[in-house]
Amino acid sequence: MATQKKDFLFVFSLTVTFLLLVKVIEGSSMEAEALLRWKQSLPPQESSILDSWVDESSSHNSTFLNNPCQWNGIICTNEGHVSEIDLAYSGLRGTIEKLNFSCFSSLIVLDLKVNKFSGAIPSSIGALSNLQYLDLSTNFFNSTIPLSLSNLTQLLELDLSRNFITGVLDSRLFPNGFSSKSNLGLRNLRNFLLQDTLLEGKLPEEIGNVKFLNLIAFDRSQFSGEIPQSIGNLTYLNALRLNSNYFYGEIPKSIGNLKHLTDLRLFINYLSGEVPQNLGNVSSFEVLHLAQNFFTGHLPPQVCKGGKLLNFSTAHNSFSGPIPSSLKNCASLFRVLMQNNSLTGSLDRDFGIYPNLNYIDLSFNKLEGKLSPNWGECKNLTHLRIDNNKVSGKIPEEIIKLKNLVELELSYNNLSGSIPKSIRNLSKLSMLGLRDNRFSGSLPIEIGSLENLKCLDISKNMLSGSIPSEIGDLSRLQFLGLRGNQLNGSIPFNIGLLDSIQIMIDLSNNSLSGEIPSSFGNLKSLENLNLSHNNLSGSVPNSLGTMFSLVSVDLSYNSLEGPLPDEGIFTRADPSAFSHNKGLCGDNIKGLPSCNDDRNGLNDNSGNIKESKLVTILILTFVGVVVICLLLYGTLTYIIRKKTEYDMTLVKESATMATTFQDIWYFLNGKVEYSNIIEATESFDEEYCIGEGVSGKVYKVEMAEGSFFAVKKLHYSWDEDEMVVENWDNFQKEARDLTEIRHENIVSLLGFCCNKVHTFLVYDYIERGSLANILSNAREAIELDWLNRIKAVKGTARALSFLHHNCKPPILHRNITNNNVLFDTKFEPHISDFATAMFCNVNALNSTVITGTSGYIAPELAYTTEVNEKCDVYSFGVVALEILGGKHPRDIISTLHSSPEINIDLKDILDCRLEFPETQKIITELSLIMTLAISCVQAKPQSRPTMYNVSRLLELQAAVG
Repeated sequence: MATQKKDFLFVFSLTVTFLLLVKVIEGSSMEAEALLRWKQSLPPQESSILDSWVDESSSHNSTFLNNPCQWNGIICTNEGHVSEIDLAYSGLRGTIEKLNFSCFSSLIVLDLKVNKFSGAIPSSIGALSNLQYLDLSTNFFNSTIPLSLSNLTQLLELDLSRNFITGVLDSRLFPNGFSSKSNLGLRNLRNFLLQDTLLEGKLPEEIGNVKFLNLIAFDRSQFSGEIPQSIGNLTYLNALRLNSNYFYGEIPKSIGNLKHLTDLRLFINYLSGEVPQNLGNVSSFEVLHLAQNFFTGHLPPQVCKGGKLLNFSTAHNSFSGPIPSSLKNCASLFRVLMQNNSLTGSLDRDFGIYPNLNYIDLSFNKLEGKLSPNWGECKNLTHLRIDNNKVSGKIPEEIIKLKNLVELELSYNNLSGSIPKSIRNLSKLSMLGLRDNRFSGSLPIEIGSLENLKCLDISKNMLSGSIPSEIGDLSRLQFLGLRGNQLNGSIPFNIGLLDSIQIMIDLSNNSLSGEIPSSFGNLKSLENLNLSHNNLSGSVPNSLGTMFSLVSVDLSYNSLEGPLPDEGIFTRADPSAFSHNKGLCGDNIKGLPSCNDDRNGLNDNSGNIKESKLVTILILTFVGVVVICLLLYGTLTYIIRKKTEYDMTLVKESATMATTFQDIWYFLNGKVEYSNIIEATESFDEEYCIGEGVSGKVYKVEMAEGSFFAVKKLHYSWDEDEMVVENWDNFQKEARDLTEIRHENIVSLLGFCCNKVHTFLVYDYIERGSLANILSNAREAIELDWLNRIKAVKGTARALSFLHHNCKPPILHRNITNNNVLFDTKFEPHISDFATAMFCNVNALNSTVITGTSGYIAPELAYTTEVNEKCDVYSFGVVALEILGGKHPRDIISTLHSSPEINIDLKDILDCRLEFPETQKIITELSLIMTLAISCVQAKPQSRPTMYNVSRLLELQAAVG
């Protein structure tokens, strides 16, 4: 009986084992089959990693049915089930939509990062109930997040970064992602722009159900919408990386409940409102990035409560109030970016000693106090930027001991004293900015020891003495700015030996004397030279004419004389660049006398000739006066005779003429009178003229109370013989309608005047001036960095979209050019000049005379006068390309029109004065702008998109609102 029982147990055990083995084999076979079917669905691969994936059941010598555990990238459990699929860094292409995830019940790790997978993330991925690590980062996935991800309740890490996950564009448009190559997907983009296919892409609330997550990485994708409140349910979360997306709205207060959060990255989004103060309760922060959003209010004071904070950024927001109090004793700090806010506080009281600090930028705030010697204790500091604040006092010697310092930027403060001679200790210094302070004394010769210096700007201080010749030893210098000081003596000859200098030499507004060194002709890369407002004498060296890289030169207000070089910049510079000198001349320069004029009376009879000319002039003057008197007498007689007849006619027509030719004066809120404008401009004296366009001149007007306006006086007069009442009525109606337009990117028309003497429009005055002026000035062009250029394109598109699609009836601008895109002090763009604007019927073509500016006019206007909104779209495309490239894109447009399918790379058109952008987000945005601009300058109007679709795509679902 016992034996039978043992036999039974043995057979039962054997049976169970066999059944389990069969089940394992069947499971393994199903997994292998699923993997093989997926492999077959993929296109041919360059990678060899999948070569080991073969069907072993078809081999006669195989002892296994199918064993994926032996394949590359596959790891199995002890029972033979697939537990990990790791194909990272394999260069694989295709989709994962054909992978049957339901076959992998034991899968714990799915790692496909850094490949070329595209398409959607299938909802079947939710079947991986035991999955703990999912990494699909750095691919081209372009769909929304499947809600089935909320079924992955065991998930610990979720990384979907650097993709197009929520696909602001339809995934069919860019199956391989977006590229900096203009022709990639251009046809599909045009199709998109000509229809309405923008998709929503939000982070689902269900993400809060995956309660064990400790890492969420969604950075550098295309997410939009608001951050869900359910994020606060993920109490185990260590890292939340949502940066470089299009999230908007406020930060959920629930994030402050995440006690274990060490890494929070929200930078480069469209988030707004105040940062929850309970973020300071998170004592474990090591990384907190809030930069480049639209936050307001105060920063949480306890951001470094746990003393572990390494990286902290709040830059480019609108934060105000004090520096967080916990930062003073936060010795762990490594990198701090707080620039471009309105933070207050004291530089010497609110900051401490940071032995690990490598980089700190506090520029463009409202900080006061002095430069504390404590900064000298930050031994690892490489970048110290505190420019554009209210800091006072001297530069402590302790700061000059920071031997690792690469950049010291203290411009636009109230610093005083002398520049320390010990500056030579900063041997690694590349940038020294001390502009707009109150430094005095001489420029120390020790500056010449800074062999790595590329930028030296000490403009607008009170330095005296001569320019040390040792500056000529700065072999890597690219920018030299010493303007607006009290420097005297001659310009050192060896400055002309700095062959590396490229951006600018600005020595203007000093008391320099002597001649311009001929050695300047060696500066073959220099773009801008300003020596104006000095006491320079002698002639201008001919060698300066061979500096063909020069885009601007200013030698005005000196004592220079003799002929100017007849080549290079001197043949195209504005005459004002040479004005107020002793005796400059030039045969090919407008506004200067010819050097061949006999102005010196060198022949022997010169005295007699002069006397003869004088007698002739007196005789002619006498005869002229007599003739004029006779003409005046005859005219007065005629007027007196006709006066009675004229008065009778005037009485009969007075009612009509009063209606027809009455002056029109209108100013918003009635704050300014017509006489105020005439008085402030002294009847439009040229002294107040700041520019001239096709339709008129622009004057800068300062009123008595200190306000400024821009007044455009039109090249237009009313002809009484042709005038009818309807013209007056139409002008007044349209002009009044224009004054009602209010948009953040449109210069406000405040008033207008029309009479028989003047016709002018009154606008808001925009401080920085036009895009044309900025791009022509190398320093300002560099200030207009990639972020500001992206903002310029977006703002211009918003304004035109508003005019075309939000105004009833729609308004055509008809003169979008680089002169009519203006910038305020924050580089916010504003389109101006409605003198040529017209109201149009949206359903009809509008025939008119050609108006606009050459180079920006749509090509169809060469053979037709039919104007519609697509003409503005073309002009916008030209301006957008000009913003990217820094110059008019005539060659690019010509190439596109002759070869529509030509491939243009982003690197080939970007302004070379700026460094190529480092972040993928900026590259992606610039690539999109390039592609949109190319679509806008298509030769056929019907191939161009509407401004509504252009603006909507640029804004990506109007995330900022």
